[in-house]
Amino acid sequence: MFSIAAHGHVNPSIEVIRELVARGYRVSYAIPPSFAGKVSATGAETVLWNSTLPTDDDPEAWGTEPIDHIEPFLDDAIQALPQLAEAFAGDEPDLVLHDITSYPARVLAHRWGVPAISLSPNLVAWEGYEEEVGEPMTAAIRATERGRAYYARFASWLSENGIGVHPDPFVGRPARSLVLIPRALQPNAERVDEGVHSFVGACHGDRTEQGEWRRPADAGKVLLVSLGSAFTKQPGFYRECVKAFGELPGWHVVLQIGKFVDPAELGRVPANIEVHDWVPQQAILRQADAFITHAGAGGSQEGLATATPMVAVPQAVDQFGNADMLASLGVARHLPMEEATADNLRDAVLALSGDPEVARRLEEIRRSMRLEGGTRRAADLIEAELP
Repeated sequence: MFSIAAHGHVNPSIEVIRELVARGYRVSYAIPPSFAGKVSATGAETVLWNSTLPTDDDPEAWGTEPIDHIEPFLDDAIQALPQLAEAFAGDEPDLVLHDITSYPARVLAHRWGVPAISLSPNLVAWEGYEEEVGEPMTAAIRATERGRAYYARFASWLSENGIGVHPDPFVGRPARSLVLIPRALQPNAERVDEGVHSFVGACHGDRTEQGEWRRPADAGKVLLVSLGSAFTKQPGFYRECVKAFGELPGWHVVLQIGKFVDPAELGRVPANIEVHDWVPQQAILRQADAFITHAGAGGSQEGLATATPMVAVPQAVDQFGNADMLASLGVARHLPMEEATADNLRDAVLALSGDPEVARRLEEIRRSMRLEGGTRRAADLIEAELP
């Protein structure tokens, strides 16, 4: 298994790896050192490599232009490939699993002549994706000198490694893929080739090692607020949440502010709000009545798996699309950050949490997710691809 040092890319794979180890397979997981502990806890062998990608500690390093968001992955892949080739020399695997961002994994699978399976933590391409989304999105990049240089360098690197395909399908069109999100979160799901992409849904474990959370005895309803682990430097937004829900009768609020914000920046915090830099999200959602989320793939599916109404305030990348999908399912409201005022946040939470149709739809989606098979089906499908 190959991945990058990012919670949103490692976490979805963890239970699949744990299950494969439990079935008796020897699994090596190539990961930068910062995630070694999380990976080794599955029983897999960690294969450490050094990455040049920005980390969750410095999300602003990703820049603001579209090219800024893709160039680092190619730079990292080129410098990582020799490290990974050396690490596995003489000990090549029978099958390669890889996160969608791990370009070296696909190159090595080609070099070794073994099957490769993409483990996708977010949406996958459907029939017509390139014409509708991909090409319009990359047109501005291809029109610049920097963008043309990026594509030329990518194509040259692939060619040097015996792969004669264009970079875009190399990145977005794997031969085999397990999709680690519920089918309900996939846009145009009816146009996805399920001969390539198998939706297995959320692969969650019990996560007791992350800690527990107990609902206060006097809490009428519980709200969790979390913008995930990376794009959390939003003190103004958190102040709006305090203003919206502080001393709101019957409500208890768990406010996760991340590691970039000092609690002192929030001002006076009423007794019905507990503030943390990190929380055991899944444990809280099992007991929550509403969830204000950045709509990352992990948070979105945890909200669906626990049938929790959501107010989506997306921050970056795929979160905007996830927010729209959740709203289209009738289980969430998409509230852009510039509209996330105290009044709007409070109105959205109260409306969603009190709507029986939202509750009915969430329960329907939760039942459909259970039928997708999760971790065990993912492991079954991986076993089926072994030589």
